[in-house]
Amino acid sequence: MSIKTIKTLTVSAIALISVPSLAFAGGEVDDSVIAQQRAALTAAAAGAGYGPQSPRNIDDHGGANMRAFAEAPAYTQMNLCNIHFHENAEHMGGDFTIYAGNGDGHGYGTGFRYAGELSEAELAPIDMVIGDVGHGSLEPGDTIEVHYVYSTAQVAPGPTLGACLSEAIVNPQLRVETQVYVLVNDGSALDFVELTRHEVVNGLHQAINIPTNTGTPVRYAGSTTGPTYNEIPSSLQVTWSVRPRVVKVNVMTVASWFEDNVFDEDHAHGVRNLVVNPDLLAPIQ
Repeated sequence: MSIKTIKTLTVSAIALISVPSLAFAGGEVDDSVIAQQRAALTAAAAGAGYGPQSPRNIDDHGGANMRAFAEAPAYTQMNLCNIHFHENAEHMGGDFTIYAGNGDGHGYGTGFRYAGELSEAELAPIDMVIGDVGHGSLEPGDTIEVHYVYSTAQVAPGPTLGACLSEAIVNPQLRVETQVYVLVNDGSALDFVELTRHEVVNGLHQAINIPTNTGTPVRYAGSTTGPTYNEIPSSLQVTWSVRPRVVKVNVMTVASWFEDNVFDEDHAHGVRNLVVNPDLLAPIQ
């Protein structure tokens, strides 16, 4: 089987990045829909041997899934292979604890929002549509969770999870360095283009401006995310590193990034339901 075929199958079956889903127009599915999705996930995983899942509450360190796999190396010893982000945080905890609601049942309008306060000026509307591919534009006040994806394969940054695989290693170790940002209407806030800038450092592709002042990252064993896995487990193992503090980003710089990035990103992705079943979570050491 060629690497092209493997990449296609892998991206289709265990995609780290979700595809656009149904438009979220402000209506929410009932609690029973989320409960049914969680029940389906539990049933699909029961006795099948799946490893721990993501996302999770990073402030709750409990878990009963003991399926072991080796922790990925430090990201500085791996290659950056992809950067993408989700609208609202997939994880809960730290500065992002406000539930955005059930959303449309397909990953949009749900997740967790920044729990801090923003000024009227930071929340001032902008006269621009940013990242609207059918589920709304990004606006000041929105929370995003950015995934800086790293691979032990000899790869370069590119679109989708396929960029993390190679002919030489189709089952590399994966690590996701995670940072949650809140978008603001403020030209002095951080520049998203700079936050996602990447270079070759000591022979490895690296995101060189991941914030270092947003708290000690919570490291845990998990899986790929995205609403594709609301009702089925993800089979891909991922070492996660989630920073608990939120920083502010100039919303206009996200528009600039969408216009030109090697990852072919042009929108925020939907989120997977928070995984709450202890049998699907590894204990955080």
